[in-house]
Amino acid sequence: MQEKLVAPSLLAADFANIQRDVEMVNQSEADWFHLDVMDGVFVPNISFGMPVIQAIAKHAKKTLDVHLMIVDPDRYIKTFADLGSDNLTVHYEACTHLHRTLQAIKAEGMKAGVALNPHTSVKLLEDTIQDIDLVCLMSVNPGFGGQSFIENTYQKVSDLKNIIERKNSKALIEIDGGVNATNARKLVDAGADILVAGSFVFKSENPTGTIKNLKETIA
Repeated sequence: MQEKLVAPSLLAADFANIQRDVEMVNQSEADWFHLDVMDGVFVPNISFGMPVIQAIAKHAKKTLDVHLMIVDPDRYIKTFADLGSDNLTVHYEACTHLHRTLQAIKAEGMKAGVALNPHTSVKLLEDTIQDIDLVCLMSVNPGFGGQSFIENTYQKVSDLKNIIERKNSKALIEIDGGVNATNARKLVDAGADILVAGSFVFKSENPTGTIKNLKETIA
């Protein structure tokens, strides 16, 4: 049985105290660090780039799960590998030649992920699912933290789970956006393996306790 993972999203961390927040995640029961890279073109916002990821990687003791919300991600695959990324997720909508992109990510020694926007059908992954290590389903419209969860996500998770099982794929299902204590269990029951939580963790009174509770909820 695949252990269910929690990946706090550093987009919601306090950038004036980034080392403190990284250490908090290191010492918590969280499994991964989730890093959202936005270019202001693919999504209407700009987050952080290479120097910040380099600083995070220096202190992070857990898997670096990097999510590229950028156009033409192929240009940066090697760069993100060199920065220490363990998983590299690209958007289906940003890749003209998805299969080639996945192969390029794996050639650099990283796990290859594909993210889908809320309106993109999971059926579009039928042909590549065996080459994918991780599918990140956006449960909010990408580009901004703190948005509310899109209810249709549960159905999407279970449809994707069916495809994965039917095609004998080992892909994990990650949910990104609006995850909290209320929907976490339901997402895992639908078939999710990894929950990304940003504001829910970092804006809480006790982030370490919030992560612990989330882990217990989905265990």
